[in-house]
Amino acid sequence: MQEHVNDPFVRRAQAEGMRSRAAYKLQQLAERDKLLKPGMVVVDLGAAPGGWSQVAGRVVGDSGMVIAVDLLEMTPLPGVRVLRGDFGDDAVLAELLELLGGRGVDLVLSDMAPNISGVANVDQARSIGLAELALDFAVKQLKPQGNFLVKVFQGTGFDELVSELRRRFVQVMIRKPEASRSRSSEVYLVGKGLKAGR
Repeated sequence: MQEHVNDPFVRRAQAEGMRSRAAYKLQQLAERDKLLKPGMVVVDLGAAPGGWSQVAGRVVGDSGMVIAVDLLEMTPLPGVRVLRGDFGDDAVLAELLELLGGRGVDLVLSDMAPNISGVANVDQARSIGLAELALDFAVKQLKPQGNFLVKVFQGTGFDELVSELRRRFVQVMIRKPEASRSRSSEVYLVGKGLKAGR
């Protein structure tokens, strides 16, 4: 708790009215890899409490669209459409496609993390499982040359996931933003340029 209270990114989020410290992770990743631009269509999976959607919404502006999807309740954000439910459910997917109205998705974001059990290899396997679900969604919903950003914990299954991204995207980068806690095993995988014929 003390670490959280003294965290400079937590303090900055509070001072700047951001939903969470995670907002700065996306900001840093998006700037480094040029992931967000005005007018883009972005789907944010596992969006609550909304830090990433908040950042994306500010960049894409009125000409773009951000759809935030989460199982948890999420307080509305200006310019962000919130869908409550599991993105793997047919009904939720149908609602998402209706919101898109035929527009292709430029960027799929996933900052999803499993409920931590405290058993490292169980949590690791769940993390990889969520990343695989997000990748499957991205491959189906992204327009050609679309981009993907996903959080994952390093460990068993990580190399295989990176290999799968390399099969699907023109460029794949492994990133650890400054806003990530150094002791955390989380890293972010960036897939740029969805390949044709996927």
